Amino acid sequence: MVVVEPVVELVVDATNFVRACASSAQAYKTATLLKTLNVNALISGEIGVGKKTLARYILSEAPLFDGSDYEEILSALQSTKEIIIVNIENIPNLKKVIDLVLAQSVRLIATAKSSFYSEYIDEVFSITFDIPPLSQRPNDVKELTQIYIQEASKLFNIKDKINYEKVEPDLSLNSNSLKRQIMINTLLSDISEVEIMNIIENYLGNHIGSNNDYRDFLHLYEVPLIQAGLTKFKSQLQLADKLGLNRNTLRKKIADNKEYLQ
Repeated sequence: MVVVEPVVELVVDATNFVRACASSAQAYKTATLLKTLNVNALISGEIGVGKKTLARYILSEAPLFDGSDYEEILSALQSTKEIIIVNIENIPNLKKVIDLVLAQSVRLIATAKSSFYSEYIDEVFSITFDIPPLSQRPNDVKELTQIYIQEASKLFNIKDKINYEKVEPDLSLNSNSLKRQIMINTLLSDISEVEIMNIIENYLGNHIGSNNDYRDFLHLYEVPLIQAGLTKFKSQLQLADKLGLNRNTLRKKIADNKEYLQ
């Protein structure tokens, strides 16, 4: 089995994917080569690292199925010569699928989580890719951040330049969490008081209903106010003065909301 690593995430259009790191450039070369080879490949990695995008780049016209679509996969293997299966670890009877792939001479590009292992991997896949997480590719994160900022600014029609240099990127779900973070922060940068109140109203409308809701949801107001005040004034004494609170009262509120405050 040929093992090619590391392979980088493709989170944007396959012809314009981020290539800020050496591994990104290598990924493009490898993917382009695979487009010309009639071999099966397995792409593994965490959620949000671009496994499906890379698979689609290699087989742009092939039908795509999730591993949980077991019956649909079996049916498709009877009539197609190329197929993409994402989350192959979700297939309930992998041996049957692999046997059918080999018997029908179907070209297979599959994706799986990094921890996935099966005795059938070597039997069907000639090449494997393990895509590293974004946390290992800071240059790619910077470039993706700019791409997502442009997308968000266009989506929300925001003209002013937004600076994310001091914002710690949320890479918990790789590109998924990073894009979500930027979209939300961009939206909030231009949000009005009325829109904020509408968001809170919508949230409360879906959650209130007990006998102690006022106290239970008071933190939605207090935590942002205290957090913003502490960040701005750097002092509980100054913040208490600005809020018109007794210092002991502020300390109690901070203690009551310690699970939310940074």
